[in-house]
Amino acid sequence: MEAAIIATYRCPMRCKMCNIWRNPSERSAEFKPELLRKLPRLRFANITGGEPTMREDIEEIVRVVQLKADRIVVSSSGWFEDRILELAKRHPSTGFRISIEGMSEKNDHLRGRAGGFDRGLRVLLGLRRLGIKDIGFGITISSNNSHDMLSLYELAKELKLEFATAAFHNSFYFHKYDNLITNQSTVIKDLQDLTNRLLNEPHPKSWFRAYFNMGLINYVQGNKRLLPCRAGTDNFFIDPWGNLLPCNGMEKGNWYADMGNLHDHDDFSSLWNSKKAAKVRRSVAGCSKNCWMVGTVAPAMKKHMRRVAPWVIKQKTKSLFHQFVADDAMPACLSCDGQIDG
Repeated sequence: MEAAIIATYRCPMRCKMCNIWRNPSERSAEFKPELLRKLPRLRFANITGGEPTMREDIEEIVRVVQLKADRIVVSSSGWFEDRILELAKRHPSTGFRISIEGMSEKNDHLRGRAGGFDRGLRVLLGLRRLGIKDIGFGITISSNNSHDMLSLYELAKELKLEFATAAFHNSFYFHKYDNLITNQSTVIKDLQDLTNRLLNEPHPKSWFRAYFNMGLINYVQGNKRLLPCRAGTDNFFIDPWGNLLPCNGMEKGNWYADMGNLHDHDDFSSLWNSKKAAKVRRSVAGCSKNCWMVGTVAPAMKKHMRRVAPWVIKQKTKSLFHQFVADDAMPACLSCDGQIDG
């Protein structure tokens, strides 16, 4: 099982595609680290926000989650350089992902804070100097930064850092309902370019990221998601108040429900197996959204590896003969009617 722990909705950034910063959580109302001792055994845990390093007790949160998860990654804006590097010194097995939305000028415009790119890059280089192994950064693709994505990919490759992609989404989590990619053809072309570059790499992990990016193209096109969503079954989110959520893609105008609050249960199992949680899972099964976020896609890719791997192998083989991914290389939609039982 995988989890995302939203430590806070406080954030120093002023992102154009996210209004979390306009809707911060109250520090006094945020869960205490001890609550996380109720978590089950996890394959992976992402500690996120808002900006998680705004928590004065972030080190204690990491310490508790380390007892529960095989792998931990802290997602950050990189704004608080010293806090991040100090946390890394104390917990060198923890991974870190820094959000960067473009090259310097583009990033600072989209994230709403001058100097954000420089801080993020310094953090990445500082983590590298400390010898942290699990380091990377990611971009949220919008209508005017997809070309910068290609430059950032090359930067990540040269620095030997992980590189992740996401796309505009609307949800309660972002407090945004007007995110829309208007120049679809340009964004799709750039994503195809990235997909081909990933397939040309020697690392299998990059080839599977190519599959993920084809799913982003499919999402931008407005199609049904390629893999069934099992949010609230294979993964979960915990919000700053201790509510258990199936995902962060719900829209209150569409549907929104929590599975219960961890404070109200003696152990995780009683919450996870409650009638309320079962009801939420039924809502997930009937969800009309077609989100393509790594939190729900990564577990789905692992679950359906026998169906994902053939596409990856085929496209990698084609790349060896300089044949490139195009629209007709879109993976089969396993979520579509008649394809799979989910």
